[in-house]
Amino acid sequence: MTLEEIHGQQPAPSGHDWMQGAGTALHELLVSAQRRGCLTAGVYESAKLMNVDPDNVAFCLLATDQEDEGDIALQIHFTLIQAFCCENDIDIVRVNDVAKLEAIVGPSDESGEPRDLHCILITNPNEEGWKDPALEKLNLFCEERRNVNDWVPTITLPE
Repeated sequence: MTLEEIHGQQPAPSGHDWMQGAGTALHELLVSAQRRGCLTAGVYESAKLMNVDPDNVAFCLLATDQEDEGDIALQIHFTLIQAFCCENDIDIVRVNDVAKLEAIVGPSDESGEPRDLHCILITNPNEEGWKDPALEKLNLFCEERRNVNDWVPTITLPE
């Protein structure tokens, strides 16, 4: 049982302007992070990075599709990642459409291997003073959602 299930929370309807704004900001952040080389995809790769350098992680995204809901191992990984993010003050969101996510970041990495897009981390780039406005919007969005006890909000990506 996840935290959302315990509290009986449902994701906010996607028709709200602020929810659409968060989806657009997430899209912009993913594109920007990938361009700058600040995107880590994969549950295992993300866990490894968080273990080695948690202070460098700026944002976390967990993604599932309908068929992933029954994957107990993936849900256990998500629970552990969520706990780690909460402990280390890393903002975290969920996306329920891996296909849209794949359209944004691509289905494979540089070597041509298929990507595991169930967990994506955005890390701080090596550039001093780089501030991504999309990341700042998402940080504010996550803070607002936490104020109403929605610790891992679900965001709908734009079409």
